[in-house]
Amino acid sequence: MTDNGADTWAQRTHDTLRTAGLRIGGPRETVIELIARHGCLLSAQQIAERLTAEGNRVSLPTVYRTLDTLHGLGLLVRIDAGEGTARYERSGTDGTRHHHSVCDRCGKVIAFADPAVEAAIEHAASQLPFTAERHDLVLHGSCEQCAFPH
Repeated sequence: MTDNGADTWAQRTHDTLRTAGLRIGGPRETVIELIARHGCLLSAQQIAERLTAEGNRVSLPTVYRTLDTLHGLGLLVRIDAGEGTARYERSGTDGTRHHHSVCDRCGKVIAFADPAVEAAIEHAASQLPFTAERHDLVLHGSCEQCAFPH
């Protein structure tokens, strides 16, 4: 694992799975390790492809089951980034909030954080007659390479 947030998420994931009486190991552990390393907006297909490229034998149905389990336990956030495909990322472990831009041509995802956007969302939510529990912001367009091909 490459960063403290990944280490924290992986440890919390293992603890939560143990508490829930679920096994950790084999294909499930392989999916967890990949998400810990590459935690920002991955689809089940992308996860399966990356695991295969790394030499792991994990079926797509196993990836889906693992994602459903982790999402159900609050360990993953599921985001509809367009394309009709759900993408997943680690649930926050450091209290920071980020959003995403998605290239509709090549699928590249770029995460970004902007305190002014967060403040505007919080202000808008405070004006509504309900309690907002979460929000997702996905900007769609073209990445620099697709917008201005060389």
